[in-house]
Amino acid sequence: MEKKETAKERILRVASRLFYKEGVRAVGIDRIIEESGVAKASFYRNFPTKDSLIVAYLEKRHCNRSISIEQAIQRFPDSPKDQLYALLDELVERMTHPEFRGCPFMNAVVEFPDLEHPGHRSAVENRHRTWDKVKEIAMKGGVRDPEELTSQLRIISDGAMMSAYIDKTSFRPEHFLSAAKRLIEHHFSG
Repeated sequence: MEKKETAKERILRVASRLFYKEGVRAVGIDRIIEESGVAKASFYRNFPTKDSLIVAYLEKRHCNRSISIEQAIQRFPDSPKDQLYALLDELVERMTHPEFRGCPFMNAVVEFPDLEHPGHRSAVENRHRTWDKVKEIAMKGGVRDPEELTSQLRIISDGAMMSAYIDKTSFRPEHFLSAAKRLIEHHFSG
């Protein structure tokens, strides 16, 4: 029997869709309440502030990335290099989706430039946690400098995500993939 979605889950699902599609600052609490079909009291019982909802949204996005990473590890348990390739393929799949709107963590940092804002802090923390998992894969692969490889992959991925969002018609995922795979090959061959 399928478990019924709780009010908290419904609020988070609706907010996640709207925040990603339209921007966190552009979406108000009243709209989230209306579209999720919950009472105002129920909303505030689950999320006392909009900031608490923003943090939950960013943590959910991190959780989704963690699932993708775990799936890549399970698909290729004996090949960290293939795990990284699988993550690149998954990123390309996301970047070429018609509703792709960039990295939710980078978007949040731009929307909340105050370093102490809970949304900014959560975005930075969750982004670091995601990339730390990539670094763990590189370490398991025995590359000579896992920190360097992870940093280079992060930089090239950030650029690719912005290009995919800004230049939807001219973005070439195969160019991103060939550059990223060359980096991986270089680090795994040494």
